[in-house]
Amino acid sequence: MDILNELIMQAIASPWLYLVLFAVTIIDGFFPPIPSETVLVAAAAVTASTGEGNLLLLGAVAAIGAAIGDNTAFLIGRGLGTTRFAWMRRPRVAAAFAHAQRALDRRSATLILGARYIPVGRVAVNMTAGALDFPWRRFLPLSLIAGVSWSVFSLAIGLLAGAWIKDQPLFSAGLGIAIALVVGFLIDRIAAARRRRVSTPQLAG
Repeated sequence: MDILNELIMQAIASPWLYLVLFAVTIIDGFFPPIPSETVLVAAAAVTASTGEGNLLLLGAVAAIGAAIGDNTAFLIGRGLGTTRFAWMRRPRVAAAFAHAQRALDRRSATLILGARYIPVGRVAVNMTAGALDFPWRRFLPLSLIAGVSWSVFSLAIGLLAGAWIKDQPLFSAGLGIAIALVVGFLIDRIAAARRRRVSTPQLAG
């Protein structure tokens, strides 16, 4: 256990951590299986637990990477549409695209900002925005705000976990990831329930 804790402390102080976090947050913007939340939350939890690392730099790197990833998804949607690849046609992903398409005209700011917290949802919303020719001059500032708010939120989860478990970076990272997964699951369930409430009257009519 002490060896693992030492390895984690070395990793958190390494400049490679920030490069990895930057790459992961960019890729996660258009490829949901990449777990950017877990990397950021774990890094923040270890930083809070040990006092090593730089929280401001973590947050800035994550926010910038998230915004770049979201804009990449937007450009992919603009160039390729939302049905080019097989994973885009999976029922859950296709339903997310359909919901995003209906909602963009009515509440674009709320949708783009809120979708950043849902891995599949943010890809669907941002790609749909691009595919539907949503103005990039409106999308860019919204994506920057979304990236910053998501980064602050993830850092807060990590700080909370790190404050609970001092000097145990392995446990604090694990706790932070667990909290992030639970919060992500709850957000996803709430979003799904809202989609059902919106679609039910339409089906009934």
